[in-house]
Amino acid sequence: MLKATNPILIVGGGLAGLFCALKLSPRPVTLLATAPIGEGASSAWAQGGVAAAMSEGDSPEKHTEDTVIAGAGTVDRQVVLDMAREASDRIHDLLAYGVPFDRDLEGRLLQSREAAHSERRIVRVKGDAAGKAIMEALVAAVRRTPSISLREGFTAEELIVRNGRVEGVWARGQDGLLQAFPAAATVLATGGIGQLYRVTTNPPESRGLGLAIAAQAGAVIADAEFVQFHPTAIDIGRDPAPLATEALRGDGATLINRAGERFMQAIHPDAELAPRDIVARGVFAEISAGRGAFLDARTAIGPEFPHLFPTVYASCLSAGIDPVATPIPVAPAEHYHMGGIATDARGRTSLPGLWAAGECASTGVHGANRLASNSLLEAVVFAARIAEDLRDLPAIAPPAPAGRPERAAEPEPELIARLRETMQAGAGVIRHEAGVRAGFAAVATIRQQAASPVTQAMADVATLVLAGALARRESRGGHFRSDFPNPDPALASRSLTTLAQARRMADEDTSSTRA
Repeated sequence: MLKATNPILIVGGGLAGLFCALKLSPRPVTLLATAPIGEGASSAWAQGGVAAAMSEGDSPEKHTEDTVIAGAGTVDRQVVLDMAREASDRIHDLLAYGVPFDRDLEGRLLQSREAAHSERRIVRVKGDAAGKAIMEALVAAVRRTPSISLREGFTAEELIVRNGRVEGVWARGQDGLLQAFPAAATVLATGGIGQLYRVTTNPPESRGLGLAIAAQAGAVIADAEFVQFHPTAIDIGRDPAPLATEALRGDGATLINRAGERFMQAIHPDAELAPRDIVARGVFAEISAGRGAFLDARTAIGPEFPHLFPTVYASCLSAGIDPVATPIPVAPAEHYHMGGIATDARGRTSLPGLWAAGECASTGVHGANRLASNSLLEAVVFAARIAEDLRDLPAIAPPAPAGRPERAAEPEPELIARLRETMQAGAGVIRHEAGVRAGFAAVATIRQQAASPVTQAMADVATLVLAGALARRESRGGHFRSDFPNPDPALASRSLTTLAQARRMADEDTSSTRA
């Protein structure tokens, strides 16, 4: 049980969770993490860096405009502008926590350019190791901060809701037993949904469980249909797929097919630096046509590859590919979920007592298509805002609920494999009505067969994504419907739903299909 002086609970050991805990210091908090903090967090896998308008000639307004354009009509401009204006302060926070951002010989931060950015504004570490370096620094800071009580090896399984207010979570420990963690304020920072897809760049822990437990408790979910597929996952048959960072294309690497032809030039004026959804569909089309897709860095980067991009270089070498001399085989992979638990500008959800930050949240920043390297910025900006919002919260912990020591069934590998294949086919890079409806039926069957709370939660999140994909009869950003290939101006707004509404849609669709 949490102490009465320790009523703030943060669930998630990634960037948003750690940063929020640090910003709350010296106020006591308890931080729950499924794995040891820093491990299993997709934040640590981020290669590009943090977007921040800090260079001469750049501005928060320019950053905002680029984000709005990439977001394809559904971005909340004011939320983005406020975030962009806070970026410099958050970068300096990270520097204070010990993040070794790259600098030039005069000590100024080096900034690179990525797709759909009009300026060089990505702050990096060793070319492609920003996420790893940021997490290492924050993990060290958290472990030396006495106000943070770490409880590692706990997976949140259900929100504790009493009288309409969230008062903590039920979490399952490594012993298989449930334990109550009562709290006056609960912050979900549990990451994304990558493991709902057969091909993803996300770690095994990215199963959408935070989104699921919030949805199961009735929270409003925003933009569930908007899933971003990174166009250049390294196609070597691994799960998760290693990533060839977008910064490679920012530094001049090109996309070619097996015949050596650059195919993006005919698709978009910005070619390889077009928004991610467009590049992903271009890569998908080449692969589907049997021509293959490859990232060619031989001319633009060449011998400097091992030094400039050591993470990507190591991934390639492990598969027998030398990117200095050979193009890298690539394919689209689920990378980021723009949707999530709907929050306001302070990170507050629709459920009293519950806040959310990071990829499990949907703040209005990303719209239909996340701009490269905005995710780490959003995580630290909203984590800091939540910490400020909670600073004056009364330090009174609610009583612990009655014990529930039962064990649960283990996640079913066969059902999860079917779910991932279903989502890849029905809600992948290119969607159409028949495929989405088939996905509804398959996921409903999986949900009925599942005994594990984890598998059930994954099926609930899949239902939300499919419901959003069926309802949005247009193509916009990361959501592309081949039967509605153009955007509809009348639908240029965010989608809001609940799990109950998504389940009703699935039930009605399944019933009509059977009839």
